[in-house]
Amino acid sequence: MTQTITDSDSSGNRVVAEFEVTGWDETVYDEPAEGGRLARATVRKTYRGAVEGTGVAELLTAADRGYVASERFTGSIAGRRGTVVFQHGGIDDGKRPYSFGAIVPGTGTGDLAGLTGRISFRHDESGARVTLDLD
Repeated sequence: MTQTITDSDSSGNRVVAEFEVTGWDETVYDEPAEGGRLARATVRKTYRGAVEGTGVAELLTAADRGYVASERFTGSIAGRRGTVVFQHGGIDDGKRPYSFGAIVPGTGTGDLAGLTGRISFRHDESGARVTLDLD
């Protein structure tokens, strides 16, 4: 069952939706005897709900505990259609995962031209969700 959540902060510009990773192609480029390995991955996603569409991202990962990514999203956000680039990352210290990111200014097309804001991702027992706080 897919549950889509949309809610608003005080400015009414928060969008929350579910996503699924549909492809993961990873290549390790540094694997020392000690310390964490470094890898590069192409990741494909499908978004459902207030964020509807697909994303393809290039990730750099560190020790399966951190990543940075550039992701091109194609679809609609809160009913606006087009493409836009998300840059995001995350750190998981085993206690409290932290996600950060933004919509890259100047990357939007169609109805998403000019769109800016912050983005974060969360994975937990209820599934995988993306939160966009639009400017």
